[in-house]
This record gives sequence, structure tokens and C-alpha cells, in this order.
Amino acid sequence: MLAGCGRVARSAASGLRWGPPGRAGGCSSSAPQRWVSTSWSPVGAAFNAQQQHRRELGKKTGLFGVPELSCPEGFQEAQEKSLQETERLVQKACTTPPGKEIVMIFDQLSDALCRVADLADFVKIAHPDFAFREAAEEACRSIGTMVEKLNTDVDLCQSLRKLLADKGVMASLDPETRRVAELFMFDFEISGIHLDEEKRRRAVNLNVKILDLCNEFLIGSHLPNKVDKHILPEHIRHHFAVEGNYAQISGLSADSPDDLVREVAYKVFLYPNAQQLHCLEELLTSRNLLAQLVGYDTFAHRALQGTMAKTPEKVMQFLEKLSDKLFSRTLKDFEMMKGMKMKLNPIKSELMPWDHPYHSGVLRAERYNIEPSLYCPFFSLGACMEGLNILFNKLLGISLYAEQTVKGEVWCEDVRKLAVVHEQEGLLGYIYCDFFQRPDKPYQDCHFTIRGGRLKENGEYQLPVVVLMLSLPHSTSSSPTLLTPGMMENLFHEMGHAMHSMLGRTRYQHVTGTRCSTDFAEVPSILMEYFANDYRVVNQFARHYKTGQPLPKHMVSRLCESKKVCAAADMQLQIFYAVLDQIYHGKHPLEKSTTEILKETQEKFYGLPYVPNTAWQLRFNHLVGYGAKYYSYLMSRAVASMVWKQCFVQDPFDRAMGERYRREMLAHGGGKEPMLMVQGMLQKRPSVEDFVDALVSDLDQDFETFFMDSE
Repeated sequence: MLAGCGRVARSAASGLRWGPPGRAGGCSSSAPQRWVSTSWSPVGAAFNAQQQHRRELGKKTGLFGVPELSCPEGFQEAQEKSLQETERLVQKACTTPPGKEIVMIFDQLSDALCRVADLADFVKIAHPDFAFREAAEEACRSIGTMVEKLNTDVDLCQSLRKLLADKGVMASLDPETRRVAELFMFDFEISGIHLDEEKRRRAVNLNVKILDLCNEFLIGSHLPNKVDKHILPEHIRHHFAVEGNYAQISGLSADSPDDLVREVAYKVFLYPNAQQLHCLEELLTSRNLLAQLVGYDTFAHRALQGTMAKTPEKVMQFLEKLSDKLFSRTLKDFEMMKGMKMKLNPIKSELMPWDHPYHSGVLRAERYNIEPSLYCPFFSLGACMEGLNILFNKLLGISLYAEQTVKGEVWCEDVRKLAVVHEQEGLLGYIYCDFFQRPDKPYQDCHFTIRGGRLKENGEYQLPVVVLMLSLPHSTSSSPTLLTPGMMENLFHEMGHAMHSMLGRTRYQHVTGTRCSTDFAEVPSILMEYFANDYRVVNQFARHYKTGQPLPKHMVSRLCESKKVCAAADMQLQIFYAVLDQIYHGKHPLEKSTTEILKETQEKFYGLPYVPNTAWQLRFNHLVGYGAKYYSYLMSRAVASMVWKQCFVQDPFDRAMGERYRREMLAHGGGKEPMLMVQGMLQKRPSVEDFVDALVSDLDQDFETFFMDSE
């Protein structure tokens, strides 16, 4: 019943840079018209303004304008309302004859649960107040348990089954409604609705257990490891947090120029933890048990239903072909890195896994002089937001406006709220921008769906609400927030997800925006990275925050060229992660331990040696949200590359292409088979070879062809 895709995150790079508008909690949208609210202001100025100049409007409300959420206890009230509405809708569904109304009731049911679950999924990790986080965690668990029960409710399923069995009624439905009905049935089937009562109960219990194990694994993946400080050479101790006699190692220190610091961080941070190892083994075993219980060979077969790839066999074919194509290039990249290491440290020149991020970065910087501090002054946050505004306006007829918030609406005073407005259709939705660093905030760039869009029973459209979460530095007394090129690209990436949420204006919230297959959901965000690296786009907004001087074309060219340095090795690392994910979620029982599998897979699909007494898989937190789907980043990048080259490389502001992109790829959310959306955009159905060739050709692309003079 519940589409578990509220959050969309970046790939694991392991140190690599891989009428006026309604309030946010409201659901109504006025008829299409052209207007601008007096509470809106230009987006660029709003993001470069000093925080203390902002003010909040009106009486106090709750988070996202939801009145109940003015205090942590409000989550209990919100979930009780949701569960009461759920009970009413279940009864209605079970007494409604086959027809379109059944699908609408199911979607209302999904919306009632998602409205609390998606919001709580964000609050439990991002709110600075522990009481709010704890209350949200409990709400997630309560709603999640209800979802699993509903997914094995025989009477509820029977009402949908009757509809699907009525060929006459099904033939009368539009394609989107038919697909949504089939997706709801798929949710029942993968939860074991066809099983007897005892097995259904086991399926529910396994789902609850998996949810708990996922939470436990996520927490464990971020915990630091500690080591007696006296074991460490004295001259490197200051690189780590020291408490009493122990040094706390909380990351890989991948950017440290000191080889020994990187080596120590790698060996200590990745030292196996018995409890975390047991948690991972339990998680993989439980997922496999659930998959086999409901009729699938492996968890990967279950997870890949409805994706572009469709089967784990197709995924492995894609990964193996790509690995073969990259092999010689990857070896050359490793030779370059080894040469650089030998130059810097002749005594210990063997290339190790902790060297890859650092030495590839040194090679880029040395060859192309891309010191981030040279670029930051041109990428003030306000300028970057204005650049996005210009791009969306030219490509899609959309403008971003900063809107003042009401007291209690946001969880931190530096959160900005954007209204997304189409030149003819009016207000499309809201984006809350949680961009700045703060204590205890997760250091991960994410897009969260807070409320999905849908056509309501009264004919109004429920506006989508999303959050973009970044970790940018605050402004200072002398300068606005300045972004590195990597931060700027991440901003464009996450805004790609946000636009997908705004423009995936489906009738049903179950398939709205980014509620689509994982290997398609990353396409719009990765495509935005291509725009972020095109001089014609960058030239629209990159200005020195003091002088107004534009960023020179040769600096953008150098930056883009630098990204090809060691790019094959970087991609090879992602292949290794994706293959490891497939093996872990493949045939069980596993032939060897997860660490032995890691060692073999690393040596075969990456090339740098496994380090004894390390267990990188225990830090691989994408195994939770992207189980059996980590390949999605690579496949989505292949599609984005094809779309860019075929549709936008000639003119990144082509409005006709922008409208076609919206019509063929963004507008459907998950309401259309993903490969059909790709086929509609590219006018062909790409093969595995096409995916591989697109990725490999990016490594050779002469970026100067992107930088046509705009004079």
C-alpha cells in the first residue's frame, strides 16, 4: 500500500566525489492563472541575505504547516488520525463494486499513510530536537506495521482482485489507472497475500524484523571505532578526536595528504564489529527468507520487479559488460595514481584502497589547477539558485520564489521555503531547503517527499511538498555562502529530484514524482549534473560575489576536463559496490562469509587489494535503502547521458526539448513503465550495450563540444 520512496540519496562514494498560495500544510490549488504572491521574493537575493534579516509571518503553526506538529506529542495525534482514516477507507474499499473508484480509494488509503510516514521519515533524522526525532521514529514504526498488515489483508486484496479480474471494467480505465491498480496488487503479492494464514503472519513478522534490522544497521554504519591512542604514532594523533586514552576514528580521512593518517583511518574505521556483522547477516538472511516465502528465487528478483533492468541477470550482464569495457582504462588510471604516490612517497609506493580518492584528486588538481578556492567566489549560493531559476524558466517555464514561513513551520531558522510557479499553470508545489550544516545533522545530500501530489475528490490538486537537505557552510560577516564546484553540482542534482516531484503531477499520489522505480528515479537528478557542467548554463549565473566578474570559460573547461582524470577507476569502484550488492542479495545461503565475498569481489571487479581485518560492507549503508538496486546509479547515468547527448547538447535551453522532457519523462512519475518513458524520450528502446556505450563514451567526451559560444 505504501510506496517506500520518500527519500532519494546520493551514491556511496567512500570518500570520492562521486489567489495567494496556500500554506505548506494545505492541500488546495487555485485554477491555472498568472499571479505572484506579495509574500514571495526573488530567489537569488533570498539565499544570499543574512539570516538575521529574515522574519516569520502570522500565528504559530506546526511543522510544514500541519497544526498538530507544533510539539512532539502531535505525532501521536497525527498517526491516530491517519489510522482512523485508514480504517474508514478499508471498510469503504471492501464494500465498493469493481470500478475506477476502487483505485481512487486505494490511493486515498496510501495517501493517508504516506502523509504521516513520509513526513516522519524526514523528521526522525533531521530535526534538531531529540523529542521530535523520537516521536517521529515511533510514528514510522507504527505506520510501517500497519502497512505490512494491510498488505496481507485478504478482504482488502479481494476488492482489488475483483477489479483486475473484470476485463470489461479494466478495458474502460485509462492506462495510468490500470497501472496503479496493478502496482497495488503487486504490493499485495510481494507481501505474500496468496499464502495461507500462517505464512502471511510469518511474512508480516519478517517485514517488521527487516525494518528493525535496517534501522540497527544504519545506526551501526555511522558509529565511530576507537583505538588506544598509544598505538598511534604521536605525530598523527591530532588528526583524530581523542577522549581519555582512546582515539575515535569516525571516517576514512580520504582527503588527508598524510598516507599514514589515511591508512590508520581505513584500517580502524573498517575494522569488523561483531554486532554489526551479525546484524548484516540477519538482514540478508531475513530478506532472502521473505523473498522465497512469497515466491521469488532471491531478494534481488523480488526487488527488481518493475524496474528498467527487470531481473538480476540483466543487471549482472550490464555490470560485467561495463567492467570489461573499462578494464584497460582502469589499469591506466591505477598506474597514474601509483606514479603519483611513488613521487610523493617513494618508500611505500604500492597503491592501496585508501589511496584512490586522495591521489586521483591530486592528479586532477596538478594537471588542471582546479583548486576549489579559485571557484568558490563565483558560486555564491544565491547565484547558484538564480542559475537554477534561469534554467528552469527557459527550459520549462518555471520560476522559483522565496516565501516567508510561519512560526513553527520549519525545524531550524535557516531553512528556506520555495514556491515553484509555472508561467501558465500557477503554483505547482513547495520545496523546503534545509541547506546548512548544524550539529547532529546527517552529512548526506538527500531529497525527501513530505507530501505527494494527487487529484483530490473535490477536483483540486494536492500540491506536492518536498525537502532538499544539503550540508553547506553558513555565510560569514564578510561573504555569503560560497560553494565548491562539487557542492554546486550536488545542488543541481538534488534540484533535479525536486523538479521531478513538482512536475510528476499524476492523478494518484501512489505514483507521483519520484515514486517510481529506483533505476529511473536518478535520471532527472543526474541529467541536471550535465547542465551544471555546461559553460552555456554556468555562464548565466557564475559571477564573483565581490566584483561581478563572470567565471572564465577556460576555468569551466578545465574543471570538466579534470573530471575525466581517473574517471574509469571511479566508475570501476561503483561497479564493485553494485556487484557486491547483487551477490549479497542473490542466492542463499551465501557460499562464503560476507567478508570473504567482499575480498573476492573487490579483487575481481575493482583491482586494488583487499586489506586484511577490514569489513567495508559494514559501512555500506546503501544496502538498506538500495538493497539489490545499487546498480541504479550507473544505469540512470547511462540514460541521462543518452538524453543529454540526443536532446540538450546542441542547446541546453531548448524549450521544445524541455517540454518534451517534461511530457515524456517527468510528467508520469511512476505511472508509466520506466523503459517506455525512456523510449518515448529517445525514440528507441536502449539495449544493455547502449547503456554501456553511453557511460564509456562519457569518458572520452570532448567537453569543448559542450561549450559553444553563446554570443
